[in-house]
Amino acid sequence: MEEIWQGKKENQHTAEVGMGNGASERWNAAISNLSEMGSTLDSLQKLLLQKAVYVDEEAFAQASTNSVQARNAVALERRVKTLERELDAAITASACARTEKRQAEAGQRAAEARTQEVLKELENTTKIFELHMEELRTKHEEITKKDGEIKVLQAIIQTLSKGTTGNSAENNLDI
Repeated sequence: MEEIWQGKKENQHTAEVGMGNGASERWNAAISNLSEMGSTLDSLQKLLLQKAVYVDEEAFAQASTNSVQARNAVALERRVKTLERELDAAITASACARTEKRQAEAGQRAAEARTQEVLKELENTTKIFELHMEELRTKHEEITKKDGEIKVLQAIIQTLSKGTTGNSAENNLDI
């Protein structure tokens, strides 16, 4: 790796000759960044080689199985939490629905009670109206009866007044 970077550094001088000052500074910064990345990569590679653990296939298979089970356990735990949240939401919605149902039932009972009151008032009003009608019929019959009596009395008065007028004429003739 170090050899590749050395070759690039040598080519760097040839590239700088054809460029302006600003471009060569950027080019130098890019080359230095690449050099640092290369040395970091080399250090990381050495570190991994020092800390690497080699295991047989059976141990690797067991570790892989454990890893898969751990991932499945984490996924199942997430699913359980999601289901718990959904259950809580369903319980809350159910409680709200029960409350709304109770309120609707209470409203229905109140409406039924009000309907019964109105029906009772209407029945009472009907009874009172019937009593008033009966009273009006009785009064009408009395008025009709009195009217008949008045007509009879008028007829008597007319008859008497004709008779008195006739008698007065006779009395006037006698004088």
